[in-house]
Amino acid sequence: MSVRQNNIVKNIDWFTVAIYFLLVIAGWFCIYGAVYHFEDASFWDFSFRYGKQLMWIGCSAVIAFMLLMLDSRVYTVFAYPIYVALLLLLLVTIFVAPEIKGSRSWLVLGPISLQPAEFAKTATCLAVAKMMSTYGFKVTRLGDFLKVFLIIIVPFAMIILQNETGSALVYGSLLLVLYRKGLPGIYLMLLFFLVVIFIVSIRFGEVPILAAYPDESYGLFLVMLITLVVQCGFLLIFQKDRKIPLHMALFDAGVLAISYLIYKLFHVDFKFTYVGYGVILANFIYLIVVSFQKFMYKYFWIGLFAIISVGISSMSDMAFDKLKPHQQTRIRVTLGMENDPQKAGYNVNQSKIAIGSGGVTGKGFLNGTQTKLKYVPEQDTDFIFCTVGEEHGFVGSFVVMILFLVLMLRLVFLAERQRSLFSQIYGYCVAAIIFFHVSVNIGMVIGLTPVIGIPLPFFSYGGSSLWGFTILLFIFLRLDASRTESFGSL
Repeated sequence: MSVRQNNIVKNIDWFTVAIYFLLVIAGWFCIYGAVYHFEDASFWDFSFRYGKQLMWIGCSAVIAFMLLMLDSRVYTVFAYPIYVALLLLLLVTIFVAPEIKGSRSWLVLGPISLQPAEFAKTATCLAVAKMMSTYGFKVTRLGDFLKVFLIIIVPFAMIILQNETGSALVYGSLLLVLYRKGLPGIYLMLLFFLVVIFIVSIRFGEVPILAAYPDESYGLFLVMLITLVVQCGFLLIFQKDRKIPLHMALFDAGVLAISYLIYKLFHVDFKFTYVGYGVILANFIYLIVVSFQKFMYKYFWIGLFAIISVGISSMSDMAFDKLKPHQQTRIRVTLGMENDPQKAGYNVNQSKIAIGSGGVTGKGFLNGTQTKLKYVPEQDTDFIFCTVGEEHGFVGSFVVMILFLVLMLRLVFLAERQRSLFSQIYGYCVAAIIFFHVSVNIGMVIGLTPVIGIPLPFFSYGGSSLWGFTILLFIFLRLDASRTESFGSL
């Protein structure tokens, strides 16, 4: 073994490697428990998914070894070519992939099916790291921000065209990396509030504000109220201005109170929605005037936020209608707008029953009744965590979540110690993507998030998923192993 290879072996973070193998092995036992039949005794029966997963695990070990042996400069030099190659593969997939469960995301290569979207995550992370490590790059500069945003949005759009919404949403987690590298927190706050506004508009959009006005949307009223509160909060927190938000709050409360009194006392038939529009517009005009008086454009943007928020609320129904019927139903069930225990809500209900039946310590390995009787569809892929909960209970679920937490914290720690900006940013990307997958997958299994069909890293059955996460992780471990060899990016 050469001196260079000895250094690589010495510098590899074996702690992270150990966590990886613990998760992979635990995932295989869960897959085995999910599909095992008592009359089948062989672990090596490749006609069953647990046998196939063993083969994927063996291939993953080979892939991991090869990635660690490659020169770390390969990942920086070929970051853009790898990204372009995966974009072309995603494009080809849209047109040639067969339709499977409503999506065109799988390339069938003889006996093997591959999902390019799983590998595109790694390619996108490499391209983002390459772009953000370029000399002079500043995420706060509009041109630079648009460049990295374009790198993220292109694969996102292509995967959406494959009807794989869940896989596409994963790319949103890379915004956390932009925030870590200097993107002002106010942008994430704005994005959060816009998501809240969309959810509120959908959830309460069909609820009337008053019985006498069935056409008046309670959802739109809540959006306007949230918008006004957020506006005042921005002025207080970011502008340190108490006078202007006080004037706005008094004016808005006065207009709403007078409108309600006119309705109650004189029974005047008017649209409360129009009153809200008037209040929002009046605040916007007021903030425009203030921005000219103080020569501070931030007042204008705070006022424009309210206009955009109301616009998003008004268009939310249109955007919601663009979703497929099963996606709409899943969101409605998650938000409590309808109860569909036998159809869209069936998976989640059965999953919660399985997890709840496990109790504190679980029913024991291979003793899960919900699992054995196939009550939970996709119990070895997207809903694999319900097998953990049923067979190993709260204790087993807690241990698995702690392992994932330790892995993510370790990745952040490794990213922080990198001397190369490229390696550091790539490490943050890996941590962000794993965080999104874990939180959303477990959230949908226990009914906290809509079912969007993304795997639990290292646990869910599938070669593409396991290989994709293995490549994603071990490229970073190779970069970390060479952190003392190079500085900066190529």
